[in-house]
Amino acid sequence: MKKIVIIGILGMVLSSCAISYKFNGASIDYATTHNISIADFPNMAALVYAPLSQDLSEGIRDLFARQTRLEILRKGGQLELEGEITGYDLANMSIAADSYAAETKLTITVRVRFTNNINPDESFEKTYTAYQTFDSNQLLTDVQDELCATMITEIAESIYNDTVAKW
Repeated sequence: MKKIVIIGILGMVLSSCAISYKFNGASIDYATTHNISIADFPNMAALVYAPLSQDLSEGIRDLFARQTRLEILRKGGQLELEGEITGYDLANMSIAADSYAAETKLTITVRVRFTNNINPDESFEKTYTAYQTFDSNQLLTDVQDELCATMITEIAESIYNDTVAKW
């Protein structure tokens, strides 16, 4: 009987103590920080892919909207995120036996300025780069939507991690 009581008490104690983990990684003090402004990222690259600016800007906004409780503004936020696309480049990678490029690398480079108006010491300016390779037998126009979507996700996650996740 004593064992049952001890097990019962132990069960209640253990069930009342819970450890909660959040894997979105945000380390935001919502008591002091309520919003973030994410400006449009204009495309200043020499080679321009028309939808890239809007896709990148919306990809970043979507990630912050899904992963945080911050209100997303266009300007004037307690946290401010702005920048521009500075590179959209193609480069030949490996060479095949016939001396032609077997793979092509597409690279996106984005310069980002993050301003934390609550804690200015956390503000920074940084450049983010992502790339994807594709078979040189394919046309860029056939694969760039998929490649850009992958790179936008990678860049948005890196920006998120450096600004609010602090990883």
